Amino acid sequence: MSEAGGGRGCGSSVPQRAPWSLVAATAAFCLVSATSVWTAGAAPMSREERQKLGNQVLEMFDHAYGNYMEHAYPADELMPLTCRGRVRGQEPSRGDVDDALGKFSLTLIDSLDTLVVLNKTKEFEDAVRKVLRDVNLDNDVVVSVFETNIRVLGGLLGGHSLAIMLKEKGEYMQWYNDELLQMAKQLGYKLLPAFNTTSGLPYPRINLKFGVRKPEARTGTETDTCTACAGTLILEFAALSRFTGATVFEEYARKALDFLWEKRQRSSNLVGVTINIHTGDWVRKDSGVGAGIDSYYEYLLKAYVLLGDDSFLERFNTHYDAIMRYISQPPLLLDVHIHKPMLNARTWMDALLAFFPGLQVLKGDIRPAIETHEMLYQVIKKHNFLPEAFTTDFRVHWAQHPLRPEFAESTYFLYKATGDPYYLEVGKTLIENLNKYARVPCGFAAMKDVRTGSHEDRMDSFFLAEMFKYLYLLFADKEDIIFDIEDYIFTTEAHLLPLWLSTTNQSISKKNTTSEYTELDDSNFDWTCPNTQILFPNDPLYAQSIREPLKNVVDKSCPRGIIRVEESFRSGAKPPLRARDFMATNPEHLEILKKMGVSLIHLKDGRVQLVQHAIQAASSIDAEDGLRFMQEMIELSSQQQKEQQLPPRAVQIVSHPFFGRVVLTAGPAQFGLDLSKHKETRGFVASSKPYNGCSELTNPEAVMGKIALIQRGQCMFAEKARNVQNAGAIGGIVIDDNEGSSSDTAPLFQMAGDGKDTDDIKIPMLFLFSKEGSIILDAIREYEEVEVLLSDKAKDRAAILKGKMIPSYIINSNPEMENEEQPSSENDSQNQSAEQITSSSQEVDLVDQESPEESSLNSQPESPSSADMDNAASVSASEQNSNPMEIHETTSLDGECTDLDNQLQEQSETEEDSNPNVSWGKKVQPIDSILADWNEDIEAFEMMEKDEL
Repeated sequence: MSEAGGGRGCGSSVPQRAPWSLVAATAAFCLVSATSVWTAGAAPMSREERQKLGNQVLEMFDHAYGNYMEHAYPADELMPLTCRGRVRGQEPSRGDVDDALGKFSLTLIDSLDTLVVLNKTKEFEDAVRKVLRDVNLDNDVVVSVFETNIRVLGGLLGGHSLAIMLKEKGEYMQWYNDELLQMAKQLGYKLLPAFNTTSGLPYPRINLKFGVRKPEARTGTETDTCTACAGTLILEFAALSRFTGATVFEEYARKALDFLWEKRQRSSNLVGVTINIHTGDWVRKDSGVGAGIDSYYEYLLKAYVLLGDDSFLERFNTHYDAIMRYISQPPLLLDVHIHKPMLNARTWMDALLAFFPGLQVLKGDIRPAIETHEMLYQVIKKHNFLPEAFTTDFRVHWAQHPLRPEFAESTYFLYKATGDPYYLEVGKTLIENLNKYARVPCGFAAMKDVRTGSHEDRMDSFFLAEMFKYLYLLFADKEDIIFDIEDYIFTTEAHLLPLWLSTTNQSISKKNTTSEYTELDDSNFDWTCPNTQILFPNDPLYAQSIREPLKNVVDKSCPRGIIRVEESFRSGAKPPLRARDFMATNPEHLEILKKMGVSLIHLKDGRVQLVQHAIQAASSIDAEDGLRFMQEMIELSSQQQKEQQLPPRAVQIVSHPFFGRVVLTAGPAQFGLDLSKHKETRGFVASSKPYNGCSELTNPEAVMGKIALIQRGQCMFAEKARNVQNAGAIGGIVIDDNEGSSSDTAPLFQMAGDGKDTDDIKIPMLFLFSKEGSIILDAIREYEEVEVLLSDKAKDRAAILKGKMIPSYIINSNPEMENEEQPSSENDSQNQSAEQITSSSQEVDLVDQESPEESSLNSQPESPSSADMDNAASVSASEQNSNPMEIHETTSLDGECTDLDNQLQEQSETEEDSNPNVSWGKKVQPIDSILADWNEDIEAFEMMEKDEL
């Protein structure tokens, strides 16, 4: 391509250490110019349809933003189910998730530059005035340094960037005099005390009023932080320094990045998830591109784009090479151990890695970006949304979806890079799913469980800051935006920082003299923009040919294991046996186990016990495969035991004005009608008298033919069920008597029987916590007649509302909801890293115990935002109760695809107890019985922990 606009065309070489104004212009130009180069095989979308979808995005934003301003402002967030604001301390604590809330009108600040991108300049001007008038940054509240930086500091800087742009244009913001920048500077100084550590890594939390390490601060005692928490500061802090001339912010952010770089694992060039902020020791040694690390990699590359410092590109390229060598297993991205990068750390992926294809586009590595994005899209098509975590065979691991925007972000960047209209269709699907499943009368509600369609009373600020921005830009033409978006770079929260900052107030040394870059091989680094004519050879079906093999990967009935050792591809050797593929009757599998040092012991009761003796393995590599196999078997067993429990159910409000748009998470009962096997129950609700339902009802005429509402307490659940059934009720909903309880913060459980025969109970019974139950009770007070649907999962609204007068956006152009439901395991799986193995053998065995009367359901860990997710959800191996695996050989027929989940499920259906507690037996042998190379590994681990060789 020829040069254009004073910059260089894509594919033109950018000299090493080039003047940054040239590099920035080239990087910005390359990302958009691809759209005119290549057209994919998908049918082009007409301008009229793109405009229609863009207008739909605007209407959706108005619905979310308008309800926040009407019902929540000046609170930090909107609670869309109860139509009120979420104020820190006034709602039940959600743990680390609440660290984003600082009583500073978070959603408004986070949405500032979105208003300008969406051409809402008048609303932007009003919003800026509200921020300046109402927002207080001097609150006595402990907040996350990471979240406050990316959302609040980034929001203020993004708002300032576009305010001065509008002022220069001469129509809006003529009164503006850098007030947002002054607020950003004030906030920056409030965050600086967090960096008062010997390492330069910031404390994870700070008190906005009192700082850290003071009695009144209630923070400063932490020792650990996540890598992304410490490594996602440079864009905002450097921009603040460049805008104001105060270099201290950029200096502190650079020091934190320098320390993380120095502490990388030198042999693998990977970083762990969690690091000690005082010693620099890795606390969690697993590494990936998702939660806990994600935006660290993003900011290395974007710091190069924004600041023009070669060292950031060198670091990113070094890490990227390691990611593609160890973590990338196309189309998957799986965590590994930093000291043993050929060993997987877990067999599931979290939703935050969906940003990575977009980062690969910026890097110029398009093929793996297309592959991973397509895999994620297939998961979305299966579950309507991307679950918070999902397994390598694409089942739900954590069922929540807090309306995360990362997949929309990658979709936008892939469309900009390829011009493939396929990605417009992907965006259209995202819009339809949001409107169909997440839209509620007061905004958009996060999904509590993608399997049931139930909602959470939550609408995070990043939904407005990012989701609508990326979706609108996906469908917008250049003339639809009032400024040139290519003059800006997106932060991880999608805030816009101008590229001209690269040449402003450059008082920071561009070279980190403490790092030895001579060890890096520059020949491996890409110093040029990608040439899209090379990326997409004269083949209009290039991207389609990459996607096509992935179309059915999610729906395979018998998914094969992911190959861990890449060399097995090249050598032609068979991949290691994976736990989920194992069949106890397969002679070939038994031979592989023997080679790995794993023995099968046939117990008298028909069970099979697996025992690993590393010393009996054919080689050290086989011993390592055996170790991984046992770890996977432990994790798989843990997941399957949990899947024996009854999944959550859904209570869907179908009457006016809800129209099926509010879905509440409900606990099932071990008795009564099983909603997963029978048609759903639909009816109006009525309160029983007495409300506790512990005696014969005195108002049978009120509950007859209806669904009875009953308060928890004073008698057994089964007794309540019998009393409302005898009164003629067609179902029952038990509401928790513990005021303020919520499925957001408490583990859901299933209602147990009374120890007697409960076959006489024929009606369905569900349980709601107080917060969810109050939504129904409030609806009765306001609308008198409230109709609900009791089911195993939320039903298609088009079927529910057939024949009713309703808004067209609720049912138009939406496919039928899938009826399938996937088993899942939401809790963090048991990980046991190689450095923790100190015995020469492992056993897999089964011990049955009695279950409690009130059986706890799969309690999903609260979805922490961005980088803190793994820290909040993960539990070390020593803290978890392991679960055993029981293998019935008779269920594994030769030539049949055998799923251990099905075996365990069949077993559970014959057991009276629906939730057995189990424990592992482990056989421990002296350490000297391990192979010599295992001893060497352990010594190496100990040495690496001391000095990070």
